[in-house]
Amino acid sequence: MSVRAKKHLGQHFLKDENIASKIAESLSFEGYQHVLEIGPGMGVLTKYLLKKDTKTWVVEIDTESIDYLKTHYLHLSDRIINADFLKMDLSAQFKDQPIAIIGNFPYNISSQIVFKTIENREQIPEFSGMFQKEVAMRIAAGPGSKTYGILSVLTQAFYDVSYLFTVPPSVFNPPPKVDSGVIRLSRKKDFQLPVDVAFFFRVVKTAFNQRRKTLRNSLKSFQISDKLKEDVIFAQRPEQLSVEQFIELTKSLEKDGIRDH
Repeated sequence: MSVRAKKHLGQHFLKDENIASKIAESLSFEGYQHVLEIGPGMGVLTKYLLKKDTKTWVVEIDTESIDYLKTHYLHLSDRIINADFLKMDLSAQFKDQPIAIIGNFPYNISSQIVFKTIENREQIPEFSGMFQKEVAMRIAAGPGSKTYGILSVLTQAFYDVSYLFTVPPSVFNPPPKVDSGVIRLSRKKDFQLPVDVAFFFRVVKTAFNQRRKTLRNSLKSFQISDKLKEDVIFAQRPEQLSVEQFIELTKSLEKDGIRDH
């Protein structure tokens, strides 16, 4: 018995044991008792997680995969969650205990998985997973790079990002059309921002919505005072700013009385 990969779920099953083991080993397994794997499929990664001292849970939307896992991983059966990770209430499921997130993520929701992780950062100290290489590189990109953008800044505001290794299409069934990349996120020790977080998100998103323009133009809708506009930072384009500079920019806008425009 095997599970048929379903295109609408973005499934590409990893079949390389060595890579599955490497992904499992990319977590530290320190500071938390629970690991949640997203989209385990036929459990190629799951089996390596189950060897660890932590308690492994899996969340899977595909009922065929769930049946397979229940048959082949009997001791996991009470920790198989039939749900859409993007709709899960993690604090209710894990009673506010810290959890690590891991998986070979469906490409079509991989960015949304990162955004949900950021939203639940208080509960998620560590995260490791496989993405389309282009998305993985975007998350890990630094200022000045063409791929540096909203996803890079918002992730790196709270997590240290490491691009670990590239994975070729040939190790999947069916093979995707592109390379994949594995990244790890480790939550920063000081991950509380000294600014209003919702406003910080809005500043970053508004700036990158017109990434070719200088901040003076891309942030026009914030109605910045003429005095603040004289700051040299407004002559720069968003991809030139580090995460720290975005935080300082948000602070300046808050001091200027801008919040609710």
